[in-house]
Amino acid sequence: MESAIATIKPVIADEPLRKTPWDRLWADKLARFSLLVLALLYFGAIFADPLTPYSMGFNDAEVANQPPSVIHWHNAQGNVEGPYVLQVERTFNPETFQQSYMELPGPGFPIKLFIKGEPYKILGIIPGDIHLFGVQDPGRLFLLGSDINGRDNFSRLFFGAQKSLTIGFLGLFIAFPIGIVYGGISGFLGGAIDNAMMRLAEAIMSVPSFYLLIGLAAMLPPEMTSSQRFALITVILSFIGWAGLARVIRGMVLSIREEEFVQAARAAGMPEFFNVIKHVLPQTASFIIVAATLQVPNFILSESGLSFIGLGIQQPDASWGNMLKAALDNANELVDQPWLLAPGFLIFITILCFNNVGDVLRDVLDPKMQGR
Repeated sequence: MESAIATIKPVIADEPLRKTPWDRLWADKLARFSLLVLALLYFGAIFADPLTPYSMGFNDAEVANQPPSVIHWHNAQGNVEGPYVLQVERTFNPETFQQSYMELPGPGFPIKLFIKGEPYKILGIIPGDIHLFGVQDPGRLFLLGSDINGRDNFSRLFFGAQKSLTIGFLGLFIAFPIGIVYGGISGFLGGAIDNAMMRLAEAIMSVPSFYLLIGLAAMLPPEMTSSQRFALITVILSFIGWAGLARVIRGMVLSIREEEFVQAARAAGMPEFFNVIKHVLPQTASFIIVAATLQVPNFILSESGLSFIGLGIQQPDASWGNMLKAALDNANELVDQPWLLAPGFLIFITILCFNNVGDVLRDVLDPKMQGR
């Protein structure tokens, strides 16, 4: 007997520890890369003020539509020195109606780290005036050029991320609780109540959401601020996005409600509502997590689409959608100004990363995919 136990112990000792879902998610290279990219994007959105050389309200009409600044590393004598930019002058050709920029000779403006600039408040709370990099006035540093109003496109990408990336999670906080509770109650009660609740959900799902948003956004009074529009768009997207989730949760609850632990709670006298909240809905947690990662891109695309057609976030506030609209206004010059498409590239990367994480989460949280 002792010899048998002795032979079993080394096998047990060498058996690898069971990995948590987070460990299996992080072990996937594509998911890990996507999580890191999303972390960088949200970090940049939160700390947009200190990370960028200019505030969202900055503009200089004298340098409208300026191409990206040329960063110099050698002085006039050819010696290497710290990076700097030269002052530029705008010229206009009356025959071709085109403007161009020419660098002026001079000492230049050194690019400095942790430079004092425009004051700001991080998240509207923490004051500061130190920017990660920049140049002293009257020099201008435009890494991605300037727009038609002389605003820095690079800085506005960060401020636009605050709107475009935030709307996804704000929408989840409204839509998901409604869909989860509604679908849970419908599936648990069943019968005529279930039929009536599902017909209402199907009626909402049958409404073409994007056209509804266009109609509602067009009805908004023009004096509304961008913050009010942002809040209203978030609420509208949320209240038309819960029905699909409710149907799926209802289907899952129909099978879970027959489990023994749910029947035992009912036999013990637990009220039906608390039985759903405590015993049924937690069993749908894995699906809800995956659905959340896949639903965020839908909110981002909806907001960007509305802003792109001029019915979402309005100028001078920035969002990736209205920055793309500004690029469309200069469609004839996109070949010469490809940096104007940077917001579209960031939308593509963000949605791709969320979808990658959602796909891996689906496999990680599915017991059948783990051989259990």
